[in-house]
Amino acid sequence: MIDIKLLDIIACPICKGKLSFKKETHELICKFDHLAFPVIEGIPALLRSKARVITADEEL
Repeated sequence: MIDIKLLDIIACPICKGKLSFKKETHELICKFDHLAFPVIEGIPALLRSKARVITADEEL
């Protein structure tokens, strides 16, 4: 789980846009870049090399 207050502070490392947390997959989602960043043991892994590309269906 991630501290919800953290979402107000952190941003996408690529575009600096807002990230949303997807509870089911424990990922932070950037809808602008279509990337999902994993949250590992409560710590966001905000590295391009750790991100995966997501489809439009996954963003909903």
